[in-house]
Amino acid sequence: MSATAKIFRSLGLSKKMKGASIGGEWFATSGDMLDVFNPTTGELLAQVEQAGAKDYQAMMKATTNAFVNWRELPAPKRGEIVRQLGEALRAKKDDLGALVSLEMGKILTEGLGEVQEMIDICDFAVGLSRNLSGPTLQSERPKHRMMEQWHPLGPVGVITAFNFPVAVWAWNMALAWVCGDTGVWKPSSKTPLTAIACQNIANEVFTRNGIEHGVSCVIVGRGAVIGEKMINDDRLPLISATGSTRMGKRIGGIVGGRLGRSILELGGNNAMIISEKADMTGALASAFFGAVGTAGQRCTSTRRLIIQEKIYDTFLKKLVANYEKVRIGDPLDPKTLMGPLIDEGAVNDYEAAVKAAMAQGGRLIYGGKVLRRKGCARTFVLPTIIEIANKSEIVQTETFAPIVYVMKYKKLEQAFKMHNDVPQGLSSSIYTDSVNEGESFLSYKGSDCGIANINIGTSGAEIGGAFGGEKETGGGRESGSDAWKAYMRRQTNTINWGGEVHLAQGVEFKA
Repeated sequence: MSATAKIFRSLGLSKKMKGASIGGEWFATSGDMLDVFNPTTGELLAQVEQAGAKDYQAMMKATTNAFVNWRELPAPKRGEIVRQLGEALRAKKDDLGALVSLEMGKILTEGLGEVQEMIDICDFAVGLSRNLSGPTLQSERPKHRMMEQWHPLGPVGVITAFNFPVAVWAWNMALAWVCGDTGVWKPSSKTPLTAIACQNIANEVFTRNGIEHGVSCVIVGRGAVIGEKMINDDRLPLISATGSTRMGKRIGGIVGGRLGRSILELGGNNAMIISEKADMTGALASAFFGAVGTAGQRCTSTRRLIIQEKIYDTFLKKLVANYEKVRIGDPLDPKTLMGPLIDEGAVNDYEAAVKAAMAQGGRLIYGGKVLRRKGCARTFVLPTIIEIANKSEIVQTETFAPIVYVMKYKKLEQAFKMHNDVPQGLSSSIYTDSVNEGESFLSYKGSDCGIANINIGTSGAEIGGAFGGEKETGGGRESGSDAWKAYMRRQTNTINWGGEVHLAQGVEFKA
């Protein structure tokens, strides 16, 4: 039995599958088959029958009905079920991590790391399930008590991108479940197999606990059909969507137009400032992973290096030396450091970006080439370094590829201006051993991003901190901290325990 066949068998996958699940039942009636390819080899991995409009309505009916009963379960009991899901993910970590690499193309250590994120957020949610608290407030009226409490919001819609095909679902739904919400997950059509595998694992846990079908749902379908229905559906009071800024603007407009909530995780154009006062070894390691890790297909990938002019040439020389050692190939090979881009469309975007950068005055320092490998798809490229001005049009956009733009600065104020002078605002970093420089970067006059780091890179985030950005990155937060509040509705309560009626602000109103 091949390695792929073993992974499929372990995770309940087959060569032909239905794309929608309510609990343990898989179904689809559209007849529209989606071919799923291995981005490394171009091999057809499986075919998934996509869900249609009729299937969507069946799923929404189930998840809406399930919400009524799921919210009745005490939050710590909901947390216990999420704890069991975390344990089930631990048991399947190796196979699920390998499937992420197989279907998406990130190297195995990153595939395993993504599954670990799911496990971690389940652990976080378990603790959260006993701490969904609101404050008791002091009333101005005698013998009155005020407090705030939080109630389940309703069914939640989650739309995820190919680059983190499993973790982002867990970031959202682990929190939503302990908050008392049910959910519908629409994965990327480029990576539906990992979603089906996760749903199989969740199905076993929920069924074993006697939980009504509809609490956890997945639906593979065309964006023009399923995605459109989700974002326009009043039964989904919250849509959490990961993708491009263009997509997010449209989703935010439609959901906002029906007065729904949205969590939008959109484009990043993340920069690392490298001071002459930096630890060069650490800065080099962080810049290297940030730009090359996941073949540049993270929203937190390092897109720009803003380097102090005194160390510019020395730093670039060392960075190029690292790039020359990058082993590119099969992501399941432990020696591989960079796998493929997701598909040929991504390669075309890479080529177009390199060409545009050259036309806009850029200087190619390393890379800029598409690789052809025997037995492989046309999805491999060289990681690329381009020297170019920050104001260049291509630098102002996000290309989902391993391209990093490098530029010099003289004074720190100039570096801050360059750093913030892009439309996006997700992740940011400064490398410096100066307390003043670091604190300035974290202050109101420093980074304008949702994530700002000192002496670590832009890429990678722990689940304990809320994840998200500003400006065209979209707004809203997922994962840790108090991000759970987005999945609940807040209610302010005032209780009169003294009997006598008092109006606020001293208002008198008597007949």
